[in-house]
Amino acid sequence: MGEDAGDRGPSADSLAPVGLPMSETSPKAEAAKLLPFLALGERADLQAAAAQHVLALTGSGPGRTLLAGQAALLRALVELAMAPPPAPARDAARALVNLAADPGLHKPLLAAEPRLPVRLLGCALDPQWPWAEEAAAVLANLSREPVPCAALTEALAAAEPGESGLERLVRALCTPGYNARAPLHYLGPVLSNLSQRPATRAFLLDRNRCVVQRLLTLTQYPDSSVRRGGVVGTLRNCCFEHRESWWGCCLMGGIGCSLGPLWTGLHSCFSPGHHEWLLGPEVDILPFLLLPLAGPEDFSEEEMERLPIDLQYLPPDKQREPDADIRKMLIETIMLLTATAPGRKQVRDQGAYLILRELHSWEPEPDVRVTCEKLIQVLIGDEPERGLENLLEVQVPEEVEQQLQQQDHQEREQCEREQQELELGPGPQAEEAAST
Repeated sequence: MGEDAGDRGPSADSLAPVGLPMSETSPKAEAAKLLPFLALGERADLQAAAAQHVLALTGSGPGRTLLAGQAALLRALVELAMAPPPAPARDAARALVNLAADPGLHKPLLAAEPRLPVRLLGCALDPQWPWAEEAAAVLANLSREPVPCAALTEALAAAEPGESGLERLVRALCTPGYNARAPLHYLGPVLSNLSQRPATRAFLLDRNRCVVQRLLTLTQYPDSSVRRGGVVGTLRNCCFEHRESWWGCCLMGGIGCSLGPLWTGLHSCFSPGHHEWLLGPEVDILPFLLLPLAGPEDFSEEEMERLPIDLQYLPPDKQREPDADIRKMLIETIMLLTATAPGRKQVRDQGAYLILRELHSWEPEPDVRVTCEKLIQVLIGDEPERGLENLLEVQVPEEVEQQLQQQDHQEREQCEREQQELELGPGPQAEEAAST
């Protein structure tokens, strides 16, 4: 997903085991010997052994660094990854997944094959390509960085007349069985990364295309947290216009009960006109954001009537979203929708506080609980004074902004301490042994 660009993305480990162990010769010599056997037209069994050795190299930092300096080998790996059977394209594609997971290797990869994003896109969207999931995973890693993301955006814009490239990507993501041999879960993070760019958000928010409505049902997609997280990240990005990055904004820092002076840095990176549409009956986004956060709580009749129909009388086995990062993104998305007075009113009127109150009591992750607290404070806090209703237009004094940043830093440190205490605490077996 596009928000954590500093971390390594999906690796081949998440798709399948890495290749065979390397022999005891030096890695540099091993890499030099592999190149001829990766060539198209070589015997399939030799290609397979060579591809497995390259895959093993990509499983370590030193191995990836070594391969980064082998332009010819990288070109051969790309060609092999896109070759038809019996070529070992799958292992070659997994090696590219590992290489693309390291942002420092994007430049040598693109230097070796400048059209890599375009070619991967063709594989990922080909309903007959058996390794389309691997191609999508490489794209998910590459598109986390600005240069490859821009190249991919251009490739999508230059697609064939008729159905646009982005439309094909969304259709592949939203259509069950689009590729019978590849689940295409990683198209979710690809779309999330692309939605950091204004052109993609303009497409997603085009009211005549109904793209957002098609994505909403995937917020509860049961078979893949990768797909769910990518879709939630996309929806979050659609709720604001980027200036630099999500984390550069002060939205999540220091929100108290008096709201006016505490929102900063967003007035130049946000388009509030879309919020009424997203919250209104044409899209009705809020129930899709709240439902994954809801548990099996039994509300009073009065409280139940305040909730949207889809959130009323949930079954006793209703489970919350199990992924903490996705829960946090859902809360952040709702937070963005409360940036204006009409947005806050709509979120309040649909009983969001009730769901968030129960979530806060249940939430085991300290940083998610803090984010939930801040949204609750927005919903129960006093409205800003007249003229300051649009919190995105409030000018925050520099000293106040510094205080908020310091407070946010302290809260993050506190969350880290609480998390460490949870991880270091005695488990049930240790407690039981101590009592006996």
